Amino acid sequence: MSQVVIIGNGIAGITAARHIRKRSDVPITVVSAESDHFFSRTALMYIYMGHMTYDNTKPYEDWFWDKNRISLVRGYVDQVDTEAKKVRLAGGRHLPYSSLIIASGSKSNKFGWPGQDLDGVQGLYSLQDLEQMEKSTAGIERAVVVGGGLIGVEMSEMLHSRGIPVTFLVRETSWMNFAYPPEESAMINREIRAHGIDLRLGTEIERIEGDERGSARAVVTKGSETQASETLPCDFVGLTVGVSPNIDFLRGSGIELDRGVLVDDHLRTSAPDVYAAGDCVQLRNPKPGRRPIEPLWYTGRMMGETIARTLCGEETAYDPGIWFNSAKFFDLEWQVYGQVPAKLGDGEKTLYWEHPDGGRAIRIVYRAEDLAVTGFQLMGIRYRHELCQRWIADGCPLPEVLENLGAANFDPELYRQYEGELVALYNRQHPGAPLRLRRRRGLKGMLELLRAS
Repeated sequence: MSQVVIIGNGIAGITAARHIRKRSDVPITVVSAESDHFFSRTALMYIYMGHMTYDNTKPYEDWFWDKNRISLVRGYVDQVDTEAKKVRLAGGRHLPYSSLIIASGSKSNKFGWPGQDLDGVQGLYSLQDLEQMEKSTAGIERAVVVGGGLIGVEMSEMLHSRGIPVTFLVRETSWMNFAYPPEESAMINREIRAHGIDLRLGTEIERIEGDERGSARAVVTKGSETQASETLPCDFVGLTVGVSPNIDFLRGSGIELDRGVLVDDHLRTSAPDVYAAGDCVQLRNPKPGRRPIEPLWYTGRMMGETIARTLCGEETAYDPGIWFNSAKFFDLEWQVYGQVPAKLGDGEKTLYWEHPDGGRAIRIVYRAEDLAVTGFQLMGIRYRHELCQRWIADGCPLPEVLENLGAANFDPELYRQYEGELVALYNRQHPGAPLRLRRRRGLKGMLELLRAS
């Protein structure tokens, strides 16, 4: 290993660089066309909303890279030559490599709508997207956001923070009802509308109309048997219909591609000495319950470290562990640990409690045959990751989890606890074997349980 080149300076690429440097003195070059330095992509919305500056989003000082002998090259890779083992930058410069890590991230989806390339129409993924959004939304009167994913909610909140009226178009009849159970999906609908967003469910885009200057002026929706087509005047259109792996520059390289860069269990591609990490990856053999493509911050971080270990002589297979994720929908926090499907599968059952105010909920999914807990979903309530993950990994039975649930509560000293309500619900459903909530609370209770196991 005489020269490592990393394409992309997001969480996957930079984690790989840091862990290679911890273990080796090999020369490392990171190439990025997006920014000079690594920044937290998930914080882009807070820059727009005025909560942070760009410098606040950089986890490391600018001198960190020189100190750790990690070379940074600002440029766009337009070709990878796996036979000659070099990458070509736009403009003609070539960088040789002995090992190559592709961590090129995602790109915003477009689906060929008429008008999607007009000025004032864009997605939100890169720093350049944020800069363009700043320009395109200055002084506008109304915006339309298309697409019901997490980025759609974030963009709606960003625009709302500047007093820009937003119409939010979601194709599904309830927000992300293909991924969330009906109760949680409905809760998110209510939260979005409670903040003044004009949420239009079951609505698809037909086209975007432009003015004489080539800028967006309206979105036209599709008509149906139950809904007439409508023209929605606007000055800005956010296309937030998901992302896909950023791999177009790899076509013709000899690296096997599908929707993403195909990799084995050690994140190796089909080309010698070429690895891939992060959003651009498509696993050939994903773990049970995991997807082949998972554009998540923490999976990118884990992939980067996995590759670094292998390149430095510690052959390591990628293992993402138990699924988890979290997000915030305006003021509503969401956490999930393990598998919580929109519809229960064969042999699955669920215990669901919702606060009378409709803004907090706890769901536990478990197997009917042995009552082993397989997933937690929290709305407006925080549970500790370590304990939920341990219960799932150990196949802990639901009654034992419920009796110790207070130990999972993240802020028991500051916020009201609702574990008692969940235990009471279980007891009403199972009157023959009532449970009692044990007096284990918060961090102290969690540590007691982890030590005991």
